[in-house]
Amino acid sequence: MQILHLDSSILGAASVSRMLSSNIVAHLVALHPGSTVIYRDLARDPALHLSSEHLAAWQGKDGLLTEDLVKGSAYLEELQESQIVVIGTPMYNLTIPTPLKAWIDRIALVGKTFHYTANGPEGLLKNKQAYIASSRGGMYSPGSPAAPLEHQESYLIGLLGFLGIKHPTVIRAEGLAINAQAKDAAINQALEDIAAINA
Repeated sequence: MQILHLDSSILGAASVSRMLSSNIVAHLVALHPGSTVIYRDLARDPALHLSSEHLAAWQGKDGLLTEDLVKGSAYLEELQESQIVVIGTPMYNLTIPTPLKAWIDRIALVGKTFHYTANGPEGLLKNKQAYIASSRGGMYSPGSPAAPLEHQESYLIGLLGFLGIKHPTVIRAEGLAINAQAKDAAINQALEDIAAINA
């Protein structure tokens, strides 16, 4: 089994989403001994954001984006060959970090990970599992006053479903910036949720 592990927080060792994603991967490896883990630190080694130069390169015109195009191709291959995807993501300004969005722009490709049919779009990444390690300073879960502003988990769940990866598991630690007690409680609950993963 191959596990693709992505991190996107800029906080390094202080990141809660990185801590949670690492714990999820360790738990999954314990459940599936012999698994191979492919790790991408999207914050430290990001892809370039898409540009007119990328479009020109894809159309066969000369350009200076060879290294970046190779990186994007590797992203796609790693995702296609993995059975499990673990995404560590904080909430930045109500949504995901831009390096994670740059990764998405390289793997969400018509004809590769989805296609259009007479009945609408169809995802091509079937029979995969996904885990989202989510962290955020405030409270945005359903029922919270700020829930309508949440475009982090909902975006990723929608995007993964669009690509054919249905029903991802979300491990969430929120309210981290309220106070130390709330932060500790949120992290402890998230770690309990990870320990309960059994597939």
